[in-house]
Amino acid sequence: MIWRALRAIEHLLTGALISLVVAGLRLLGRPPAWHLEVVRWWHARLCRILALELSVSGQLREGALLVANHISWLDIPVLGAQGSVGFLSKAEVRRWPVVGWMAAVAGTLFIERGANRFAEAIAAVRERISAGFAVVVFAEGTTSDGSGVRRFLPRLFAVVQPASELGSSLAGPIQLQPVALRYGQGPRPDAVAPFIDDDTLVRHLWRVLQHPGIRVHVSFLPQIDGRGQDRRHLADQARAAILDALRLHALTPEMGSKTDQAGLGAE
Repeated sequence: MIWRALRAIEHLLTGALISLVVAGLRLLGRPPAWHLEVVRWWHARLCRILALELSVSGQLREGALLVANHISWLDIPVLGAQGSVGFLSKAEVRRWPVVGWMAAVAGTLFIERGANRFAEAIAAVRERISAGFAVVVFAEGTTSDGSGVRRFLPRLFAVVQPASELGSSLAGPIQLQPVALRYGQGPRPDAVAPFIDDDTLVRHLWRVLQHPGIRVHVSFLPQIDGRGQDRRHLADQARAAILDALRLHALTPEMGSKTDQAGLGAE
């Protein structure tokens, strides 16, 4: 287990070094073409170091908004290992030491509180998707213990509404793809994977390192056409698809979570 912990530290340092090189090349006006592949490799290698046993069904849709249920920070390397995937995160993550800077260099988009900032974030997500990349949002706005899925925040689904409604010059519809994440096997979700309540990243990482072989299943579900649908209906439709795939039930707000991680609030 100590060896795996040392490998995790080495991997973090490797990521910091790569991020430093990428940031330097960007400052010189020479952004590396290999950056996206290296980010995917970094996520996949982290999954291997943590001994996550991944299985995948369905196919990731490039150029789509991916909406997933949220259980842990592990969701990020699990999904990041699947393709050219970016993430939308709360602004506070950008200020985390080292990790926040690395996330920004890797292409994570950050959202500040406030209506004006929200509109800017939605426009940035649309631009990234229109360039052919997939962007992941965790529409619950918080993590859960994996026993259910909370109601999705509808504001995020503005991304897939017609560009004319958002004052954007970008043309064409953006597809919405629900993604169902499940840790463990059998009727009960894994008890180690959830990152909830007042847990800390270091403490949770230590528990994950002590329990190798956590099984993770990723289900890329059929796409949803957002044209002609309001945000609330899109949110409910995506959530229902994930609940059905996981054969789970709705969660109540009182159940454990890392509160308001997306920093978005409800609509």
